[in-house]
Amino acid sequence: MKVKVVEKDVMDPVAETGDCIINLNRINPDFKKLTLFNNTKPGADVILDYLGDNLGKPEIIRVKKPAGAPAAQKQLENAALGEVAILGLGDCGSCSSWVILDAIRLEKLGIPTISICSTSFSDFSHELAKAHGAENLRIVEVQHPIAGTSVSEIQAKAKDILPLIRKLLD
Repeated sequence: MKVKVVEKDVMDPVAETGDCIINLNRINPDFKKLTLFNNTKPGADVILDYLGDNLGKPEIIRVKKPAGAPAAQKQLENAALGEVAILGLGDCGSCSSWVILDAIRLEKLGIPTISICSTSFSDFSHELAKAHGAENLRIVEVQHPIAGTSVSEIQAKAKDILPLIRKLLD
């Protein structure tokens, strides 16, 4: 059997977008309102609930959006009611893209963010943030995989990232 191999040039989907630099918002360590922005990926709720239960903050604002799609304007407005937002979960290509792009949109609205992406999509997430002028976007890596694992396994992974989240919030 013969196979013909053809090489093709393709465009880099995270190519540089220009000279736009996004200055990240400073997190006030005395914040009173924390937004947990759930993109409804399997396990995202478990991670965000675990963080919400263990960060000791008085008010939690919960916002949900569909995975693999941008947040609607109303969802962004609701997320912006918090003084800081934690977004999750990036554990595939499209959902990682939208976690990062929604975080950038919130940063542009003045809301400091922390994005949670799995170890398998962390490099991509950092490249995407850099390409959009947010090279120092706060991205925390959670051990891949999340989908298809038990609640107790996901909680253990959330427990592992809790000190990193706390450090970013202080």
